[in-house]
Formats: sequence, C-alpha cells, structure tokens
Amino acid sequence: MSENRLDKFKTALNGVKVPILVLDKKWYILRQKAGTTNEINALEKELKELLKRQGKLTNDLNSLKKIKKDLMNDIVSNMDENASDMDKKSIDKKLDDNKRLISEANEKIDSYEDEMMELPREIDRVNKELMVATMDLCYNVLAENTEEIEVIADWIKEIRIELKKKVIKKQEMEMANSDFYSYMHNIFGHEAMNIFDMKYEPTIRVNEKQKESQDSNNNSEKR
Repeated sequence: MSENRLDKFKTALNGVKVPILVLDKKWYILRQKAGTTNEINALEKELKELLKRQGKLTNDLNSLKKIKKDLMNDIVSNMDENASDMDKKSIDKKLDDNKRLISEANEKIDSYEDEMMELPREIDRVNKELMVATMDLCYNVLAENTEEIEVIADWIKEIRIELKKKVIKKQEMEMANSDFYSYMHNIFGHEAMNIFDMKYEPTIRVNEKQKESQDSNNNSEKR
C-alpha cells in the first residue's frame, strides 16, 4: 500500500473508535494467520509500553494522593495551640516537612495527571497505526491468495476441457476397437478369432469386455 493511500486511510479513521488490538485475542489469531512485519512488531511493542506506563501512572497517582491525604491529616492533628514551646518547635518542624512533602506530591501529581491526559491520545494514535499496518498486511495476503486462486481456477478449467477431450477420445477408440473386433469375427470366423484372441486378448479383449459391461449397465438402467 502506498504512503499516500495509507495517509488517506489514517485520515478516514479519525473519530472512529478502534479497540486496543494488543488486548484482543482475535488480533493475535489474525496475526498468526497473516504473519507479521517489523513495523507491526515495533508498533505492538510501543503500544504495550504505553499501556504499561498508563497502568503505572494510575497506581502512582493513587499512592501519591493517599500520601498527600495522610500528610494533610497529620498537619491537622498536630495543630495543638496548648503545646509547650519545645513541643511547638518539634511540631513546627514536622509541619514544615509535611508541607514540603505535600508540595512535592502536588508537583508529581500535576505532572502525572498531565501525562495521563496525553497518554490516551498517544495510545489511540499508535493503536490506529497498528491497525493500519495489520490491515495492510492482511490485504496483501488476500491479494496474493486471490491471484493464486485465479491461476488455479484457470488450470482447473483447462484440465476439465482436456479431460473432456480425453474421455471423448477414449470412447471413440473403444467404439473403434469394438467395430474392428466385430468385423474381424464376422470375416475370419469364431475358430480363427479364438486362436488370435489367445495372443492379443490382454491388450484387445479388455476393451471389448469393458464395452460389453457398459452396454449391460446401460440396458439395465433402461429397464
């Protein structure tokens, strides 16, 4: 498939929801039947890495949000106005540490959430490229199979014509042999023919017997 044709195909897929191929068992069956290419292998690997990254980010975000929540709860629980000066210093230091950790967590959460917003688009892009590459391969296989099917169909057609010719020729030669044998029998007589039949029967009488068998079957069918 030409690059121009591929670009048109990708454009046509805009807005079309395509299932994640590497999560579909039927895609692996199709690929097994059609084979694969370096491009398909590379796109499959890239898509799996993106999905793996998406899963990790989801887990990390959940962990960070839980840590942030625990830190904020800790800050609230340590806001004791009646604490001594020494306790206040310890509490203030812990509060500062918690605030710093919360700030770091917020930065990571913002970064991860930005990446999480971009990942679905990237996954969709790579998934559609994998779909196009897979369909390109499948259509090439279909085209090759169709070409071979047409060649085989032409061969079968020629063989059938040749077979019909051979069948007709065989029937004509069997009839000719039957006529020959009948004339010879009438001209030379039964006794002389029996003598010659002993020598030529393996090659001549076989056809005569086949002809008699066919005539017998035909007569039976007519009855």
